[in-house]
Amino acid sequence: MHHVTAVAHRGDPYHVRENTLASLRSALHKGADAVEFDVRLTRDGVPVLLHDETLKRLWGHDRPLRALSWEEVRGLTDGGVPTLPDALSATEGARVMLDLPGDPGPRAVRRIVDAVREHGAQDRVYYCAGAAPMLAVRAADPSAEIALTVASSAPPRAGVLDAVRPRWLNYRFGLVDRALADRVHADGCLLSVWTPDTRRSMRRLLALGADSITTNRIDVLCALRGPAQGASAGPRHRGGGSRPARGPGPGTAQMPREAISIAER
Repeated sequence: MHHVTAVAHRGDPYHVRENTLASLRSALHKGADAVEFDVRLTRDGVPVLLHDETLKRLWGHDRPLRALSWEEVRGLTDGGVPTLPDALSATEGARVMLDLPGDPGPRAVRRIVDAVREHGAQDRVYYCAGAAPMLAVRAADPSAEIALTVASSAPPRAGVLDAVRPRWLNYRFGLVDRALADRVHADGCLLSVWTPDTRRSMRRLLALGADSITTNRIDVLCALRGPAQGASAGPRHRGGGSRPARGPGPGTAQMPREAISIAER
């Protein structure tokens, strides 16, 4: 039977503030196989969970994260923004997809990869973003598992695939059709899609053979997928080989829907 990995986008953002420990725990409680969250660095190099460049949308402070120390972030959010080590502890035993927004440079990427390694979480963490950050991940950890985010339906360049060696190709759900799904699988990759939130879209992607679906409505996806799927995130695969052959508190506050992140990456 085809197993589909159910990935919770920023936790459970329709019910709990995104990218908080409570949101991650809520998603796992509802049956997520993996949780996806965003990681950026503070001014003093602490990796924290935040999608946006500033604290304005979620925390009401129009302050850029890159201009704030970790202590300042903690004070402004009453401790609501978790560090990466805190999030890894809260998701212990579960798969984690780390999204690296904002096109971080190699030094920032290495700091994030080092934090994962220091926590001993390499075997359950995988990374997603565009080619430049994923090349930096590959340089920092030659065996890292990668979901390469692709911005168009055109095939990724062979040189990019050779250098990144992704296990997954990660597409916005509206780009995915039968031809694209078949091509991804023929190229030896797994198909990851983000972020369908309607039942109709989820059913279509399940029928097309998506291997992983990242959604803001993890409870809906798990119900559609059905109990026969279990909680499988697929066999663990470290990405250090040659590329696939072508021929894979305030942090717990419920927020109004318009303030919750249902914006797609």
